[in-house]
Amino acid sequence: MENHIFGVTEVNNLVKLLLDGEPMLQNICVRGELSNYKMYPSGHHYFSLKDPEGAIRCVMFKSAAMKLRFRPENGMKVLVTGRVTVFPRDGAYQLYCNTMTPEGVGDLAVAFEQLKAKLYDEGLFDPAHKKPLPAYPEKIAIVTSSAGAAVHDMIRILRRRYPIAKVILLPVRVQGAEAPPEIAGAIRYADKWKIGDVIITGRGGGSMEDLWAFNDERVARAIYNCETPVISAVGHEPDVTISDFVADARASTPSNAAEIAVPDQVELLRWLRGAGERMEQKETARLEALREKLETLAQKRVMTDHLAYVQDKRMELVHVQQRLGDLAAGQLARKRQGFAALAASLDAMSPLKVLGRGYAMAQNKTGQILKSYQDAAPGDRVTVTLGEGGLTATVEEVHP
Repeated sequence: MENHIFGVTEVNNLVKLLLDGEPMLQNICVRGELSNYKMYPSGHHYFSLKDPEGAIRCVMFKSAAMKLRFRPENGMKVLVTGRVTVFPRDGAYQLYCNTMTPEGVGDLAVAFEQLKAKLYDEGLFDPAHKKPLPAYPEKIAIVTSSAGAAVHDMIRILRRRYPIAKVILLPVRVQGAEAPPEIAGAIRYADKWKIGDVIITGRGGGSMEDLWAFNDERVARAIYNCETPVISAVGHEPDVTISDFVADARASTPSNAAEIAVPDQVELLRWLRGAGERMEQKETARLEALREKLETLAQKRVMTDHLAYVQDKRMELVHVQQRLGDLAAGQLARKRQGFAALAASLDAMSPLKVLGRGYAMAQNKTGQILKSYQDAAPGDRVTVTLGEGGLTATVEEVHP
């Protein structure tokens, strides 16, 4: 019997036919480690699954990859479901993946930790970025579902605790694929138009899947970029979402968020009454002190005798005049003594005093005092001043 000769494409199609006809390979679940993972601009993902002894090529088309809720990474252990077949063009068989989940933990848990680490590294959880909540908000914006019990609980508590605040509800879906863009858009809208002095966003409890909208990166970034303080109130006490880490304040429940957002009017009124009482006590004490001071002043002599003040000042004036007179007399006496001493010194130095002791002073006709025989010549007329009076003489001769 002559053997049939197959073309390459025939062989590939035959193998594909055999593999496609095997039911076990049409919905198979494979465990392995991701390797050579690549995401192309087309949206298709190509990678390999390997174990210690082998590897298989895999592809996940865009339609399936869009359903991934975590970011696959090389070295990650995963469970993949899909079908095994051959691509006739190159004859290589590969696993066409429909789903992928991390082994040992859910894909949502992995996605949560991945996004948490990413935003932490970017600084979205930095306490320095968190804004303080207003002490007495006038308007409160709530971003949540209008149909849930959470919004009714928040409104009831806000009205009971602080009824003067205006509550504005921005209804959004809080579950499903449409929820994240709606929540992020409502937060941006409330912040842009200053709808409230504080924004509360959240929902009631549920599974991790139910709360997943508040683990969305779009919601996280909308909260981070919001200039208005944001309170995250998602689920119950044990529930923690990415929104809780980014928000300016975290509430354990939506009801707790309402309690955090506003003061309690009962406590506020109690504080105001206490402050009023303290002010009254201080004013009473101040008035009592002023009253005592007034009584003390009323008993003083100046208040009982109207001329007493003038008389006291007159006595002080007389005393001051006496002191000024004494000071002036003493100063004058010291000046007189000084003048007498100066006059005595001047008199002792006077040339007339010398003349009085028998000396004489000669002057030429120009009034120059003759100090030497050389200052005169025979025949010069000189004036001689004596102790009493003077005379005029003619020089007959000079002697050296």
